[in-house]
Amino acid sequence: MNLVRGALPYFMIPFLISLVLVPVCKRVGFRLGIYAVENKRTVHHGRIVRMGGVAIYMAFLLSLSILWKADDKLNGILIGGAIVFLGGFLDDIYDLPPKIKLLFQVAGAVTALVAGNLGLDNIHIFSLEIDNPVIVKGISFLWLIGVTNAINLIDGLDGLSSGICSIVTATIGLLGFFMGRRDICVISLCLVGSILGFLPYNFHPASIFVGDCGAQFMGFTIAALSLLGFKTTALITLGLPILVLFIPISDTLIAILRRKLKGQKIMEADRGHLHHVLMFKMKLGHKRTVIVLYIVTALFASSAILTYFNPKAGMIMILILLLISDIFIEYTGMINPKWHPILSVWNKLFGWPKMAEGEDPVDTVILMEEEKEKEKKDSSAESN
Repeated sequence: MNLVRGALPYFMIPFLISLVLVPVCKRVGFRLGIYAVENKRTVHHGRIVRMGGVAIYMAFLLSLSILWKADDKLNGILIGGAIVFLGGFLDDIYDLPPKIKLLFQVAGAVTALVAGNLGLDNIHIFSLEIDNPVIVKGISFLWLIGVTNAINLIDGLDGLSSGICSIVTATIGLLGFFMGRRDICVISLCLVGSILGFLPYNFHPASIFVGDCGAQFMGFTIAALSLLGFKTTALITLGLPILVLFIPISDTLIAILRRKLKGQKIMEADRGHLHHVLMFKMKLGHKRTVIVLYIVTALFASSAILTYFNPKAGMIMILILLLISDIFIEYTGMINPKWHPILSVWNKLFGWPKMAEGEDPVDTVILMEEEKEKEKKDSSAESN
């Protein structure tokens, strides 16, 4: 009870600030015309402001300034996060080219690594240890950039990125508590409170979007927090954060591989992401897709916590989750409809399931549905 009472201010203050600021951001966004643009990948309709990230960012900063005294590392995270936030905010207004957005991310990552002296001390993968400072700093840099973009990529449905980030951040804070890191607990609670104050407005049907500024800021801060707190994780460096961030990281890696195999540019957007597969191919709908991804994120987060206390039991849970994930990826053709090594063996033994061949089944299903909808509208317009 004392623990909850002590943690409550670090959560409630940013939560209330964010809850109050979101309606203000909506009004400002409408006046400035900062709306989400509808295109072939979006699933929303109408004019929806994409300034929710401003409320999250302001609530996080204000609460930390009240509740916590910053050191060099936190200042590095805050300054780097401010640069990333600024790049995302300008993108929300002007739709910046990908290279310019990446430039802001690089500047933010370098600032956190240099000014805040953030980063890993060494890298170990089981018995292999790497302590070369260039390699270690390079991995830390790629981690910051990669997680920032991974969170931004899953920001495709109402409440998806903000809900997943709240689960991830809460898990990092909990692991920080187990490791005796009060700074990680406080920063995590402030970020979780800021995000959850925004989430009621963002859950389906959303009245405001987090925007690139919010998604990139959340991703960058989560990546920085994991560098701050998990340098001594056993077995694999950053192993626990990778588990907690399984959904955004795996979805990003699969998207890169899928686009490479199809001859597309890596930065070229498509509708083959995990949330598209669940929503369209599996026909779960908007809200159920988001809830399913919350549950999967919570399961991987639980495996990270279990691994911290009991590595053997945690490893069993991880292997089960990874096997289920692989079967899902093969069955839905997320990488390629012809890639299904495990299910091919199962099919030869039992004659099930029948795997689709040919074009990417996800994009094909979506395009067919869109074409049918277009034909219906055209026919109704002609009859009128």
